[in-house]
Amino acid sequence: MEAAFEHIPVLRREVLEYLTFPSDRPARLIDGTVGGGGHSALLLRRYPQLELLGIDRDENALAKAAETLAFAGNRVTLVRGDYSSLAGRATEHGWEEVDGILLDIGVSSPQLDHAGRGFSWRAEGPLDMRMDQRSELTASRFLNRASEQELERVLREYGEVDKSRRVAAAIVKKRETHPFATTADLVGLCDEVLGKSKPGKLPAPTLVFQALRIAVNDELGELERALPAAEKLLKKGGRIVVISFHSLEDRIVKNYFRDAAASCICPPGLPVCVCGKQSTLKVLTNKVVTAREDELAENRRSAPARLRAAEKLV
Repeated sequence: MEAAFEHIPVLRREVLEYLTFPSDRPARLIDGTVGGGGHSALLLRRYPQLELLGIDRDENALAKAAETLAFAGNRVTLVRGDYSSLAGRATEHGWEEVDGILLDIGVSSPQLDHAGRGFSWRAEGPLDMRMDQRSELTASRFLNRASEQELERVLREYGEVDKSRRVAAAIVKKRETHPFATTADLVGLCDEVLGKSKPGKLPAPTLVFQALRIAVNDELGELERALPAAEKLLKKGGRIVVISFHSLEDRIVKNYFRDAAASCICPPGLPVCVCGKQSTLKVLTNKVVTAREDELAENRRSAPARLRAAEKLV
């Protein structure tokens, strides 16, 4: 384990509110992004009959989760992998259906705070940004090899970066003589092209680093693959809770839940429904759930957290 993996789980009360399990029989939970095990520990302590399959692609996180969840003994199984593979992992574990699924997606505090991982522009380190360090695609490799058009698209779509074309062009020009290797290399380019941020505005490199991290880890693709797999795995009455930290991720979850909850997708104006669509989920969060004031005071990194929950109907 490279460094201490300490992480304060966000929206703890809300996770306990929306993820409920029977106390009189065994129940099964998949935590597809188990991290350091914070959320899972709360649930395992509340429900003594609960069994957990915890998945994470970060080996440091799994090592910490093993320590945090040791009190639950053989009720816990931890595996390394992407959360989009949760259906396959469940099958390998002999689970055909589950009572609950939790996805707390995005980068964690330990990943941000460890300079050697390269997630944060605030500390100099290698431009890595891999959540799974077995992956061949690092942030530096992406910056040094992607086309100008792909760089512009990633900066615009994933980071909503102002002057994304100028930044992409500057990256391509600079890498011809000075390939990107460290976070300082990218921060310097951001300062050159975007200038210093005005008071009250996000620092110039923040959105650039965010966009690059999402691309390197295929974060939106992971989520789009995971949601249908999770829904299929839930038993009737089972619940799924998703915590996201980015508007694009939250939009994917919102739209998926809305579409699954819809009972008709016929074009407007038809006198009767002919599509035959059946609602498969009930949305439990009419509005997105965010951190309360006391949590924000305790943990400022909970500010962007967005929680949505749904229940399986059939």
